[in-house]
Amino acid sequence: MTSIPFYKIGASEVDELIMLINDYSGYDFSDYSMPSLHRRFQRYIDLNKISDFKQLLQDLINDSAMVNNLIEEVTVNVTEMFRDPSFFAAIRSELVPQLNKLPLIKIWHAGCSTGEEVYSMAILLKEHDLFDKSIIYATDINQTVLDVAKSGKYNIESFKEVEINYRESEGNKKLSDYYTVLNGEVLMNDELKSKIIFSTHNLVSDNAFNQFDLIVCRNVLIYFNKSLQDNVLQMFYNSLTENGILAIGSKETLMFSPIESKMQVINSQWKIWKKKV
Repeated sequence: MTSIPFYKIGASEVDELIMLINDYSGYDFSDYSMPSLHRRFQRYIDLNKISDFKQLLQDLINDSAMVNNLIEEVTVNVTEMFRDPSFFAAIRSELVPQLNKLPLIKIWHAGCSTGEEVYSMAILLKEHDLFDKSIIYATDINQTVLDVAKSGKYNIESFKEVEINYRESEGNKKLSDYYTVLNGEVLMNDELKSKIIFSTHNLVSDNAFNQFDLIVCRNVLIYFNKSLQDNVLQMFYNSLTENGILAIGSKETLMFSPIESKMQVINSQWKIWKKKV
């Protein structure tokens, strides 16, 4: 028996899915990177073994849960504890001295996904005696991944390699000091959660909501087109305190953005910038 191939979408089908999602959920992906959206829509089709695109559209119209699943596929990002250990080592060596001078440290993790890097930051702050005077706002457009982040529960299999990340980030204890294991799940310590506020925030449509000493948004802007990147970077700039710090992804840049001249480089490898006074 010959198997039916999965549907291969083109630019017009991507546009149809963008419009349908906007109509039925209010999420507007029209300023996302088209190649990225194409890959993620196609992945959804392949994973769900869809061969009839018109039927897919009809199913989405009739099933809001299906629309939400498609949105989750588009917005989910891969992350892990102390991802890119050298980035966290740079935070320790280059940013901690400045943060130490502040009476209160406000941090925004934008696009926090399932939260591993947020807990990594909380651990780093704790190890430098900054935790008690810090508050971390962790936001994402995707409620499902936010629920995972808020729970602080992770599959133990995903933690097998992260102890190495922690050591390479110049952690001075054992990562296992910060979690317990129960029934095959890693449970982050409740103390770490006490300084983290998890909330939905849509970088496409929502505005700035506070002033921050450090904004971390790594490998999110690459999914946006240039116009949306510029809008988000301007919002980040407006959200920074005097001498505030912005950390973006290693493959992202402030070059040719509206805030390039207003920021100075702290670490060029890990794209860490400081607001000029």
